[in-house]
Amino acid sequence: MTRLKSFKAAALAAAFGVLAAAVPAQEVVKSPILTVEADRLFNESLYGQRLTEEIEAAGSEISAENRQIEAALTAEEKSLTEQRANLPTAEFRKLADAFDEKVQSIRQEQDAKGRALAARTEDVRRDFLEAAQPVLGELMREAGAAVLIERRNVFLSADAIDVTDEAIERINVRLGTGAAEDTGTDEPQTGTPEPDAEPDDR
Repeated sequence: MTRLKSFKAAALAAAFGVLAAAVPAQEVVKSPILTVEADRLFNESLYGQRLTEEIEAAGSEISAENRQIEAALTAEEKSLTEQRANLPTAEFRKLADAFDEKVQSIRQEQDAKGRALAARTEDVRRDFLEAAQPVLGELMREAGAAVLIERRNVFLSADAIDVTDEAIERINVRLGTGAAEDTGTDEPQTGTPEPDAEPDDR
């Protein structure tokens, strides 16, 4: 009897093992419409996090530069003010005007750096989404979906049709951080990926 029970238990365990193996670990839901959260794709993927760190580092560099410039200009202004009592009015006015022009020029340069960084932020997000398109397209094909919608633009939807988590996992596997050592290329992958060749129907 004991031997029979052991046999039944082993057979049952084997049956459950076969069933478990037959079910995919992460199967994309079948749906004509899928949703995705683009911000999460960027913020939670290794690729997006690397780009964010680079942008933040560049922003910190500009901020540090601004503080250094401010300190230098403050010292220069103080020195100019101290000279005022010993200089003819016309000469002081000339120095003061030159200082004002210098301040305006530096401000314009630093403002331009800030605008360039903001533009770069938009560019890297766009490049990231372009690099992620093959992964998103793959998820659409597996789901039989015709449309992939930004979830923030949907009033109400089921969690089951959101593929953000699966997309992040696949982006991490396919693209890594997007750096050369992850992509196997000589340059960081930040540009538009080459489109796949069209299948020959002939």
